Amino acid sequence: MTARLAIDIGGTKTLVALVDGASVLAEVQTSTARDLGAGAWCDAIAEAARAWTGEFDRVGAAVSGVIMDGSWSALNPNTLPVPERFPLASELASRLARPVSCFNDGQAAAWGEHRFGAGDGRDLVFVTVSTGIGGGAVVGGRLLIGRGGLGCSAGLTRIGTSLDSPHVEDISAGRWIAAAASAQGHDVDPQGVFAAAVAGEAWASAIVEQSADVVANLLANLQWLFDPPLLVIGGGIGLAEGYLERLRSRLDLQPSNCRPELRPAALGRHAGVIGAADLAAEVLGRREA
Repeated sequence: MTARLAIDIGGTKTLVALVDGASVLAEVQTSTARDLGAGAWCDAIAEAARAWTGEFDRVGAAVSGVIMDGSWSALNPNTLPVPERFPLASELASRLARPVSCFNDGQAAAWGEHRFGAGDGRDLVFVTVSTGIGGGAVVGGRLLIGRGGLGCSAGLTRIGTSLDSPHVEDISAGRWIAAAASAQGHDVDPQGVFAAAVAGEAWASAIVEQSADVVANLLANLQWLFDPPLLVIGGGIGLAEGYLERLRSRLDLQPSNCRPELRPAALGRHAGVIGAADLAAEVLGRREA
């Protein structure tokens, strides 16, 4: 038995997958029922995985938020309202009857891209632009995880000169894009905004351009801080049509010796589950040794 169960709980969608190395053998994707709470999300995951009982030996969970000792807390409750220190590892283990390791979703995706995707084994900083903005950094072949369980919480950096200035993700990511469209009388989701921008709608193009301005500034700062060989961009917004090109056009204004090399995430929406499955094997393997 070599397959692992991998889970990616995001602010909009939850993906449950059976993973072997870089291959996703089977998957179930559902909407994250934000109002039902973390216990209900665990129940839904167990139900989705029921068909694969006996086919996996361990579980890796990637989540939007911070993980410490298997407990889950929100980084930004606007992205997903997680109760403080929810015991995610034990709650999933009790339902799935397998050992569980939990990780921040940006960190898991960064590891997946490093091991099997756009990084091709090289160091990188990964940034996902989706409902919110997350990320992870692999330096010296190691995933960075700080003392508070964080590694590269890109979306929670601030724009401004005070500690109550807005977070980057609150003025550029998917929630903001939808809210900006609504404020102008357009009841569409972020995908609808991008579709309108591609169709040449001026209001939509202006929203997408403003998002790209903020995110490009974030990427430039990350390049100055980490100086990685690669910046890998993922997420539903980051990989939306025309978005990466907008980022590149802005970053081309940087001096050549500190201009980031941007690559799209090669694993797409599977980066988190592939990374979580591989990290779970590594962490639990050490624990069993």
